Amino acid sequence: MPAASGLGYRSTVFTPHGEGLNMSRAIKLIGTLGVALFVACASQTQELNQSQDAAVAVALRRGQFELSCPNAQAIMLSRTMLEPVAWQGTERAEYTVGVEGCGKKASYIVVCPQSASGCVAAASKDNSTIQQ
Repeated sequence: MPAASGLGYRSTVFTPHGEGLNMSRAIKLIGTLGVALFVACASQTQELNQSQDAAVAVALRRGQFELSCPNAQAIMLSRTMLEPVAWQGTERAEYTVGVEGCGKKASYIVVCPQSASGCVAAASKDNSTIQQ
């Protein structure tokens, strides 16, 4: 048996199915998956940025009406991408927007579907009565 000097030997990673995969292919595969994950995260950030202004505007209009305060101001509290509800469903951006003015404040959950125009603002769970 030859000495383990590294000459003529290849490092091999075995998959759960017992198939061999040489290290250079394994590293390329891991690199490709890493790039795909990075691109997916970047595109989600772009989608969130794309709908954010519309989401804030929708929440602000609803807040100004409900608070009876045309001078109310809105602030983005949080944002996230929601997975499709069904297979091949629509991805949605969800924003939580706070609105404050005239001594009152409220928060709204705003959902913007990515395949359609427009956003919908709903009162958050704790908005049963507007805080004064």
